[in-house]
Amino acid sequence: MFRILDRYILTEVTRAFLIVAGTLLLIVVSLLLLRTLDAVNVGALGSDLLWRYLGLEVVRDASSLLPPAFFVSALVALGRMARDSELIALHACGVGPGRIYRGLFFFAVPIALLTGWLSLVVRPGVVEDIQRIEAQQREDVYQLAGVRQGRFYQQGQGQLTLFIEEIEDNKRLRNVFIEDRRGSRIKIVVSDEGRLRYDARSGDQFVTLQDGHRYDGVPGQGDYAVGDFEQYNLRIEPRDMRNFRTLKRATFKTVDLIHSHDLEDQSELEYRIGCPLAIVTLTLAAVPLTSTSPRQRAPGRMFLAFLTYFSFFNLQRLAGHWLEIGATPTWLTSLWYQPSILVVIFMVLLPESRWLRRLLARFSRFFRATP
Repeated sequence: MFRILDRYILTEVTRAFLIVAGTLLLIVVSLLLLRTLDAVNVGALGSDLLWRYLGLEVVRDASSLLPPAFFVSALVALGRMARDSELIALHACGVGPGRIYRGLFFFAVPIALLTGWLSLVVRPGVVEDIQRIEAQQREDVYQLAGVRQGRFYQQGQGQLTLFIEEIEDNKRLRNVFIEDRRGSRIKIVVSDEGRLRYDARSGDQFVTLQDGHRYDGVPGQGDYAVGDFEQYNLRIEPRDMRNFRTLKRATFKTVDLIHSHDLEDQSELEYRIGCPLAIVTLTLAAVPLTSTSPRQRAPGRMFLAFLTYFSFFNLQRLAGHWLEIGATPTWLTSLWYQPSILVVIFMVLLPESRWLRRLLARFSRFFRATP
């Protein structure tokens, strides 16, 4: 099944792919790590969830990283072979583009299958896990698990507001302000000192204030009640996350999207299909974008390759958005950009193709021979 040339092309592309994919992964992980550390720093994410959250984000973006990594690695591998005149020698021995495509597809097909599995099966569940963690962390913030000094925290759509000016040893509180709107009368509680308390049996969390003041009343009415207290306990009510649901379409199962007639669902489904399909499309584009002859303009093809790269992955999102807002008809789908880019590439490179020159030469000989 694998001939010498196939194994050689497969080895070159695999080596380049590991380097390119590793570099892209390192860049993405670095950016995601900085963003995640910033979320931990401001209290939006618990430090114990740092690596799990980061891993989920990497898996979520993996299906979007594989197509560009494969395209760049194919160009790098074929470009190296062209620079060392290996492609020229292969063409001189009668090896045409079909054999080059054969070696590329031995690597492209497994990568496309992996990308399809990540995009269609794994990604929805991973995005749902990320949404659940973010929702849980928002709830934890309300429950003071990730409280930070100098910030306002709210619970119950603003019914309860808490501000702590200073925290010592993660438990002792200084200059605490609480506004409670959950009853018929607004309660304002202020204290110079307090502490965070966690009940291990019930799982409830409390803010316990000491030697403070409480003001109860309704704005615009004069019947305010003012009092002092030695100890004041405020229970932070937890929210049940077992029945967590999100309306984000990236979390919808692929089977549900297939049976939906909504344009946004169709756009999400075609985006997932477009990721593995991009591997095949970019494989078809990689060979003509590689200079195989000293007479061909290598800088021009390199510029066309960069233009193809940026156009392809920018149009990937734009086409989906245009389908959602009705700018493009549904029969066109949001995958039209892939064959369109292929057609543009082949049309631009058509004057340099050998088969066109041979066809024109045959027509020229035919007309010269005709009396």
